[in-house]
Amino acid sequence: MRGVLGHFKELDSAVEAITELKAARLGALTVFTPTPRHELEAVVAAPPSPVRLYLLIGGLAGCVFGYWIAIWASNYWPLVVGGKAFGSWIPYTIFGFEVFVLIGALSTVAGLFIHSRIPRLTMMVGYDPRFSHGHYGIWVECAPERAASAEAVLRKHGAVEVRGER
Repeated sequence: MRGVLGHFKELDSAVEAITELKAARLGALTVFTPTPRHELEAVVAAPPSPVRLYLLIGGLAGCVFGYWIAIWASNYWPLVVGGKAFGSWIPYTIFGFEVFVLIGALSTVAGLFIHSRIPRLTMMVGYDPRFSHGHYGIWVECAPERAASAEAVLRKHGAVEVRGER
């Protein structure tokens, strides 16, 4: 058995079960909910999203590329106006900013797709269509010897259905 799935109708019961499961450290938890709920966010306490690194790296790369392409173009096709230097960075700040925003936004969307696993070609283990219709689910990925403890915790907190999944 790969884990245990608990099906809850009440949000408060699910929150209490998650709290006890995290305290017992029985395994990795995945919570299924029909809508984002602040109660679940508080109790799950997920780490910060790695997507923001995609924005930082993509934005900085875009800014560098924006400055580079503008300076390269002005050196390749020189247009001498009033004796100004070709590689002056001040006039190219607007272009650097624009490419910063473009590449930063595109890399953020790419990071979102990567970390959300979109497109998902197979159904996620433990998912039940009822979780999209107002019910809550807790998937506990645990070793077979800990499955009985996880089942007991889920039943104790009022799970409507508890089943092992492979």
